[in-house]
Parts: sequence; structure tokens; C-alpha cells
Amino acid sequence: MHSILITGGAGFIGSHLVELLLENNHRVIVLDDLSTGSLENLRSIENHRNFEFVEGNICDADLVYGLAARCEHIYHLAAAVGVQLIVDNPVRTIETNISGTETVLEAANKFKRKILIASSSEVYGKNLSMPLSEDNDMVFGGTQFSRWSYACSKAIDEFLAFAFHRQYELDVTICRFFNTIGPRQVGRYGMVVPRFITAAMKNEDLIIYGSGKQSRCFCYVKDMVEAIVGLMNCRSTEKVVYNIGSTEEVTIEQLADIAIKLTRSSSSKKFISYLDAYGCPMDDMMRRVPSIERIRQATGWQPKTNLTQALQLIIENEKL
Repeated sequence: MHSILITGGAGFIGSHLVELLLENNHRVIVLDDLSTGSLENLRSIENHRNFEFVEGNICDADLVYGLAARCEHIYHLAAAVGVQLIVDNPVRTIETNISGTETVLEAANKFKRKILIASSSEVYGKNLSMPLSEDNDMVFGGTQFSRWSYACSKAIDEFLAFAFHRQYELDVTICRFFNTIGPRQVGRYGMVVPRFITAAMKNEDLIIYGSGKQSRCFCYVKDMVEAIVGLMNCRSTEKVVYNIGSTEEVTIEQLADIAIKLTRSSSSKKFISYLDAYGCPMDDMMRRVPSIERIRQATGWQPKTNLTQALQLIIENEKL
């Protein structure tokens, strides 16, 4: 049994990670300021004997140090996420992602705790060398497009993690998440799957931003958290950064069609410009497909749940 700190543990991915770790008989402390997370995500385990929730900010160094001292492993998932949030609150995005990660890394280093940092496929930017491998270049758009502030902030997080690893020999792993989906994900920050499923179940128009020809790969959250735990527990990982995601590629328009079919909806598809969607010019990338060979070699992990199965599970959860 380990004592584990999860920052951002009241969020979508974090709450599923909490459940898995408790199932594996670990003690779990969650630190979350509830700015995008919710206590409702933790309702099923709120009274678990090995669970503790602390409301607070990851930039509060004294708080983070105190919690890190009590734990052996740290999963750092707290971040400002979602294109809509990035557009609406660019300052918060940059400050939270960079300052928060620096604080958590300093705490992990002080107490020599093994730490896993959640990064994002956004760091690849507009690189079209598919599938994207961990050693590919970053290709960012212009600074006038606020979405790249998120990509750059996560890249700085990675540079910080590598720096602590090289300079202080901190045991750190970086995970680049590719479009995670599942129960508890909300659409208010721009996430496409919950937006589509909610609209389809209400027989409302599914709003597609841009042409709909842009493609993504969607990984089911329970597969994702199993990958995270596998990397934390892997003693033989020689690399520091790992992609985690599905390799099943689908266009956004195809995703809308699947959502309509699985919900037996009478919804139609409606296409709008990025300018109409976000109220400002928006840069985007047309494809994003991960190579997962590195994590497969390190831990044997690969996704178990295909896109249709994942969407069906989400739909069933919405009906509850």
C-alpha cells in the first residue's frame, strides 16, 4: 500500500484515477480547488476509509509541501484545460499550468517523491508527422492564437520536469494525453464528445466547428488511468515521456454521425466557423494520431475499449 497525492483529483480523469487506486488498496489524498473539478465526481468514494479530500490551490507552496511530505507518489493532473477555458481565461491558463507545476515539482524534489506529470498532445502543435512519436518536433502557431498558450504552457511543464530529472535526478514521468473521453466529462469547456452526446440525446443540432474533416483519436478514461498507474509502477522505464491514447482515428463529422446513430437521435449536423464558436480567430490542426509503441514496450499497455464501445458506455451513464 502506498500513500498517494493526486492534484486535480476531483476532475474528470483524476476522479477515475482515484477510484482505481482505492480499488488497489492505496491511501489517496486529493488536492483540488474545484475551479473545473467537482465533488460530485468523488461522490462514490467520499466516505472511503483510505480517501481524503483537501480543497486548495496547487500554487500554495506550503499546502503542497505539507501534502507531499505525507505521500510516496504524486500524480500531478491539475491544470487549466479545454479550448473554451483557454480562450476565456488565457492568463489563468498560463499561470496555473506553469506556476502550479513548478510548485508541485519543487515539493516532489524536496521529499524525493516519485512524480507523474500530466501533459497533452497539444505540445505537438501542428506537426503532421503521423503517427506522432515522443521525439517529434513541436510546431506551434502564432502567439495571436490563444490556444497555443496552453500548448506552450504544457511544453514548459515538460521542460521543467526534464530539468528536475536531469539536475536533481528526480524520478519523474511525463504522460501526453490524447483526447480522453468517458463518464463525468463535461462539454462546457469545449470538449466535443460530451457536447455531441448531450445534444443527440436531446434531439438538438450537433454543432461542428470548422469543416468537420479534422480527425482525432479518442481514448476511454478507464484505459487511460490504467496506463497512468502502469507507468507509475513500472521500474524499468528508461524514457521520461510517453504518449497515452487510442490509435483509432475518426473525423469530427464521422464522430457526430456515430453519436446520432448510437443515440437513435433525430438530430442534424450544423457547421459553424471557429470565429462563431469562440468569438475570436482560432488555429487548429487537421490530424492528431499518437504512436503508443513506447508505452507498449515499457508496460505492455494498449487500449481495450474501441470508440463505439466508449460512446455506448458514456450514453448509458447519461441515462442513469
